[in-house]
Amino acid sequence: MRVLAGFQPSGKFHLGNYFGSIKPNIDMQEESEESFVMIVDLHALTTVQDPALLSENIWDAAADFLACGLDPTKVVFFQQSGVPQHTELTWILSTLCPTGLLERAVSFKDKVQQGLPSSVGLFTYPILMTADILLYDGEKVPVGKDQVQHLEIARDLALKFNNAYGETFVPPEAVVQEDVAVVPGVDGQKMSKSYDNTIPLFGDEKVIKKAIMSIETDSRDKDDPKDPDTCNVYLIHRLLLSDSEASALADEYRNGLPYGDAKKRLFESYMDYFGAMRQKRESLTDDGVREIVAAGTTKAREIAEAKMEKVRGAVGIR
Repeated sequence: MRVLAGFQPSGKFHLGNYFGSIKPNIDMQEESEESFVMIVDLHALTTVQDPALLSENIWDAAADFLACGLDPTKVVFFQQSGVPQHTELTWILSTLCPTGLLERAVSFKDKVQQGLPSSVGLFTYPILMTADILLYDGEKVPVGKDQVQHLEIARDLALKFNNAYGETFVPPEAVVQEDVAVVPGVDGQKMSKSYDNTIPLFGDEKVIKKAIMSIETDSRDKDDPKDPDTCNVYLIHRLLLSDSEASALADEYRNGLPYGDAKKRLFESYMDYFGAMRQKRESLTDDGVREIVAAGTTKAREIAEAKMEKVRGAVGIR
């Protein structure tokens, strides 16, 4: 079974990215026969149009993934823009895609409402995402609930192509990650770069500490009992603990653990949990990261070209 995942280098990774997508996909590398993880930098162009920033984000994302445990001997780890077959297949699929299929995409409407420019690239985003998946015969694609509609579009286009030109693509299936943690931000909303409420995954220790100490709490007095189930500090902290440790900590909240002490302990747990990853992140060199991604991109390009040979033959342009 092939599993495929893509990640946009649209900003610095944070704690929500780690528990929401990075960790689940790294865990999956042990379970699948073959995994593909791509840095979808072409998709990122819909939101990041500062060339220097995008380039920095691409290599930061690659290094972060490797530091978090991605194993390039088990995963084809590559850069989307280094495989031109993605854009070639996108055009071919766009000639089959009904306009109405894209007009019904909720994600496009949501992003425009959030202030993103209503560009053709943003509108046709699901077709490029479809090409990303179909080139590698991705059978299972781990996604959040907000991406399920895009997988349905990918499946529709795969079947439409097969009906028009013969069996060529494997219709993909979404693997909805129901049990993936929703990490609260420092303001209590879902942690997101767009809300500016994140705790950085890597980076300066002082910045991480400042973010943790800024987590919003209620107005209970220092020694009053606290409800761990509604406390943002606890809801973040428990992600870093075993079940028994989280249970014991919850009891301390109920017995009046002061918020200031709770935040200091969260910071200590944070640095312990990510300590080895932070050391590995520091040890990675730019050249080393680029070599790993280049090797993965070469392998991905070979696989994508073999698929495109079939596609070109099917449509009559080989």
